[in-house]
Amino acid sequence: MGSIQNREPWNKDKLIGQKPPLKPKDVWAIRIHLQNAHAVRDLALFNLAIDSKLRGCDPVNLHVRDVTHGNQVLPRAMIMQSKTKRPVQFEVTAPARTAVAAWIEKGRLRSDQYLFPSRLSRSLHISTR
Repeated sequence: MGSIQNREPWNKDKLIGQKPPLKPKDVWAIRIHLQNAHAVRDLALFNLAIDSKLRGCDPVNLHVRDVTHGNQVLPRAMIMQSKTKRPVQFEVTAPARTAVAAWIEKGRLRSDQYLFPSRLSRSLHISTR
């Protein structure tokens, strides 16, 4: 009984819990970095995720027809949330529309395909992992 262990908690001095949201300057810094890196798909996904403010599983499940009509990217899109099963409408900003249009053209995507298809044969769209 004479020895007392002084164990330090694993989360001491660490940020735990909900993380603070991105600041507008951080969002623009990420956009500029993705543009300079010519990461067309990543820029389109990032812009759609920021515009929609949805959980990560919802933007990766988008079809091309969800955000386009013909050859034009729609200024508003409506999708069904996977967790709540409720329809959500969101505005697609001009930078996101140009990024999505560039991605569709580069990926040669058709309206019945996923907007962000997987490179793996066993998966239809990219994963959140």
